[in-house]
Amino acid sequence: MKESIINIPLVDLHPFPENPYKVVDNEELQAMVDSIRDYGVISPLVVRPLETGGYEIISGHRRRAAAQKAGIDSVPAFARKMDRDTAIIALVDSNLHREHVLPSEKAHAYKMKLDAIKRKAGRPGKNSRQVVGNFESADIVGFEASESGRQVQRYIRLTELSPQILQMVDDGKIAFSPAVELSFLAEKEQADLLVTMESEEATPSLAQAQRMKKLSADGKLDMDAIFAIMTEEKPNQKEQIKLKADNIRNFFPKGYTARQMEDTILKLLADWQRKREQKNRDAR
Repeated sequence: MKESIINIPLVDLHPFPENPYKVVDNEELQAMVDSIRDYGVISPLVVRPLETGGYEIISGHRRRAAAQKAGIDSVPAFARKMDRDTAIIALVDSNLHREHVLPSEKAHAYKMKLDAIKRKAGRPGKNSRQVVGNFESADIVGFEASESGRQVQRYIRLTELSPQILQMVDDGKIAFSPAVELSFLAEKEQADLLVTMESEEATPSLAQAQRMKKLSADGKLDMDAIFAIMTEEKPNQKEQIKLKADNIRNFFPKGYTARQMEDTILKLLADWQRKREQKNRDAR
C-alpha cells in the first residue's frame, strides 16, 4: 500500500523532545527559506501522531523552522505510527548524513540511538557492549554513518564533558582526541581546567589530556597539577603573534576566510620588507 502525504498546520507540529540536532538561524537555513518561498516544501517531513493530539517531528525540524520564516502555514508530511524508540532511531539516522553535523550533535545522537537499541533488544543493562543478533549494539549505531562501534563509543564519551568544554569542541578549539581523554575528568576537574584554559588562552594537546586523565584516575589532579601541565612549553611550541579576527576583518573584503587574511597580511609584510631594504640601499 502506497504511503500518503498529508498537509499539516505548523501549529500542530511539535519538536522531538531532546532532539540532539540544533536548528540554527544561519545562511544555510536562510537558503532553505528562500527555496521554500520559491518552490514550497518539496521534501515532506516525517512525523508521528501523538496521543495528546498533533504530531511529533521525526525528520524535518529545519524545514518546519524555514517554512515558518517563509510565512507558510502548513507543510506536507508522512505521518507514521511508531513507538518512541523506533522514532529515536529514525530521527538519528535521518540526520547523520547532513553536510554539517557538530561533534556534540553526533555524541548525543549516538547515545540516544544506542540506548534505544538496547531497550528494543530487551536488555537495557549498563554494559555498552551489548550484543544484538551477531553485532554489538555500538556497531549497529555506527552502521548508517559508516563508523565503527569503537568510534561511536568515543563520540558518546563527549557527553560526559561540561557544556562549556563541549562547546569548545564544537568551535574547533579542542580537537576530538584530546576531548575524549578529557571526558574522563570529574566535574570539578573539568571546571578547574576550564578556568586554566581561559586564563592561559591555551587548550590541551592529546599528550597533556592523557596525562590529566591518568592523574585524575590516581586522584592527583588538582588545580596546581592542571596549571603545571597547561603552562609547560610544548616540544614544538614556537612564539606566536595572535591577531583577533574581529580587529582586522574590516580591512578585508566581505567573505574572506582566516587563511585568505593571513596570506594577504604575509604578502603585505613581504612588500614592506622589500621597500625597507630598498630604502636602506638607497641611503648608503
